[in-house]
Amino acid sequence: MTVLVILAFILFLLMGIPISLVLGMTTIVYFFVTGNTILLDSTPQRLYSGMENYGLLAIPLFMLTGELMNSGGITNRLVVFARVMVGHVRGGLAYVTIIANMFLASILGSANAQAAMMSKVMVPEMEKEGYTREFSSALTLASSIVAPIIPPSMIFIIYGTLSGTSIGALFIAGIIPGIIYGIGFIALIAYVGYKQNFPKSEKSSLKEKWTSFINVMPAMLVPLIITVGILSGAFTATESAGIASAVAFIVGMLFYKELKWRKLPSILVNTVIGTATVTFLIAMANIFGWVIAFEQIPQLIAGSMLSISDNPFVFLFLVNIFLLLVGTVLDGIAALIILVPVLMPLITAFQIDPIHFGVIICINLTIGLLTPPVGTGLFIVSSIAEVKFERLVKAVMPMLLLGIFILFIITYWEKTTLLIPSWFGY
Repeated sequence: MTVLVILAFILFLLMGIPISLVLGMTTIVYFFVTGNTILLDSTPQRLYSGMENYGLLAIPLFMLTGELMNSGGITNRLVVFARVMVGHVRGGLAYVTIIANMFLASILGSANAQAAMMSKVMVPEMEKEGYTREFSSALTLASSIVAPIIPPSMIFIIYGTLSGTSIGALFIAGIIPGIIYGIGFIALIAYVGYKQNFPKSEKSSLKEKWTSFINVMPAMLVPLIITVGILSGAFTATESAGIASAVAFIVGMLFYKELKWRKLPSILVNTVIGTATVTFLIAMANIFGWVIAFEQIPQLIAGSMLSISDNPFVFLFLVNIFLLLVGTVLDGIAALIILVPVLMPLITAFQIDPIHFGVIICINLTIGLLTPPVGTGLFIVSSIAEVKFERLVKAVMPMLLLGIFILFIITYWEKTTLLIPSWFGY
């Protein structure tokens, strides 16, 4: 009977049904196939109980922050600042894409949103300067994976909520890995740029650099307030989201004066739609996880893993391979919600730090955005940048391999994630 449920899950996925509905429909199929229809009585309660968590309040607030910053002219100023500083070197606009993504990561916290936005902004600009559309699109997509690593991060919020790990600790644990990814992609651009003789633009004057720096300072207030506030203990990660929203509103309205009252209705609507999409997925994944727990799948997987090896290094290698495969077929947030309850008992058994593992699993599942056949980032960028899917996949492969290589560095070098949290007592 379990085989029928698995087949139903695969069939629903192949039919192109949204993953949130797939999880809910598969759960209902399980109830009827196994004869456990009495569980339907408790399903509504399970749907809502998964949402009753204070940490999840940060999701709509950070989404609101992102919308306010975008409408307030922040994105454009960040890109201009990055271009003024490094645009004159060979491959400068490619470096700008990386640096701008790192700036935006501290505002958006969503790789898909970042990939969509930067595809509109950077791909046409790079193509004008002589880069191929395929390379421009692939670089924009690949560099967007830093979004869920540099705080604030929606995927860290969800992991922290599910695992009981401090969200503030996860935020600061992602700082060094985010920088490592930025350096890795910059090194790749330097190599490819040397081989392919990338173009460069005119060098900006000192006055232009200073003007751009002054203009971008208010934009940097939001990530600065979030990071300093959490590190100092002044407020929690959830509280920081509310404060960030207020600061973003003030900056956009009073400093840049690009945030207009007439824009607020569309900003709020976009925030509600984005929040509803994520929370509906969390609710559906919660009842699917209930089924997994009911069938004692976590215990079965734990027993299988322990029978293979009791070495945590071997376990982490197997988990990384497993998660990379899962990322090719499942949306990152859905996979996170399903797998965290399954894997947490193993983390305890192998005595792996939950903060370190949280960064590993979140990076791993984010890499899935770049991974065919169903990497959502591939479809988003392919559509927005008007690049053929197969060409984009080919162009993104070197960056995907680099991303996996850095993932394993972070996996086996704990200090990349635990150094900064240890300074603050986590």
